Amino acid sequence: MSYLEKLLEGVEVEWKSLKEFADYEQPTKYLVKSTNYNDNFPTPVLTAGKTFILGYTDETKGIYKASVTPVIIFDDFTTANKWVDFDFKAKSSAMKMIISKDESKALLKYIYYWLNTLPSGLVDGDHKRQWISNYSNKQIPIPPLSVQKEIVRILDTFTELTAELTTELTTELTARKQQYSFYREELMSFEEGEVEWKTLGEVISLQRGKRLVKSQLEDTGNYAVYQNSMTPLGYYHESNVIANTTFIICAGAAGEIGFSDVPYWAADDVHSCITPDGIKNKFVYYCLLTQQHKISSQVRRASIPRLSKSVLEKLQIPIPPLKEQERIVSILDKFETLTNSISEGLPKEIELRQKQYEYYRDMLLTFPSMRADSSMSLRADSSPSLRAEGEAIQKKKQSKKTN
Repeated sequence: MSYLEKLLEGVEVEWKSLKEFADYEQPTKYLVKSTNYNDNFPTPVLTAGKTFILGYTDETKGIYKASVTPVIIFDDFTTANKWVDFDFKAKSSAMKMIISKDESKALLKYIYYWLNTLPSGLVDGDHKRQWISNYSNKQIPIPPLSVQKEIVRILDTFTELTAELTTELTTELTARKQQYSFYREELMSFEEGEVEWKTLGEVISLQRGKRLVKSQLEDTGNYAVYQNSMTPLGYYHESNVIANTTFIICAGAAGEIGFSDVPYWAADDVHSCITPDGIKNKFVYYCLLTQQHKISSQVRRASIPRLSKSVLEKLQIPIPPLKEQERIVSILDKFETLTNSISEGLPKEIELRQKQYEYYRDMLLTFPSMRADSSMSLRADSSPSLRAEGEAIQKKKQSKKTN
């Protein structure tokens, strides 16, 4: 038997329309009057969408006391929703504030978690308000209050642990980036007379790319096309720059510095650094990264920010012996690999935790009569290992409380 089946053993689950247990209030009394937001002001201004907190206001009237009576804020057009248990003002009347009619029958937090198991069901071009016409008529399972409380307790725990883990991973990434930046600065700092300094224009050739029109670009292909950012504009069947080359964006995201270990196509707003024998191209890349702020400060701000070739050619860079260049590059490559692996791993780890959380949420809120409906069944990719991992997380949480 699953944990839920054990929890429900011998009890009944009622199925009734949501409007029997949940009511709503329009946020008219709580709308903010001024959009003069400031982070130093005390009261957050909320929207039900992804932005959630639009800013902070100093208005003192018409504040909803969610610290006393929590609510679900529900976007009436998109169905996006948030749990709110702190005082706030609202931005738009297009959202509804959902409350429980009777907490002794249906916990609002239980309703919130259940709402988020539902597919949106939105139809493109449908602009009707969703709460009254759709969501309030949904059939919600209502187990005994003790079961609701246990489900909420478990999901609250997972919510908190997911947030804690995300914070830890983000902190780790920040620390690695700072460490990488520190060592890069240290390795590129030379005593007077220790190395020869020359302008970039004296030692390398800045090769401007060649423009491609959009019709020439492909969604996939052999060679990335760089134009005005580090994100490829598209792909092309040819390259015009060899592998292992540093390049600088000179329009749009002007001043950004990249390095490609594969051939690519540089468009006309990209300058590639062509180095002679005796200068390692990756060393130039790291040199330029230490001067990122200086380079960015030379960007001409206009409707399209631009960076001139003459500015780049005047930059001073150190030229140590080739063996020293190779040593520095070897060290910084390791730091960059570590930092990038954490950067790439972070979204994947967060996604895994979110899937784990959704797995447990769906397991706890998928009641027996729903299991015959394949549209509400547990996902096939919910692996048993997640269950074991979840139990380990529960133990970790309990251990923290004990300590």
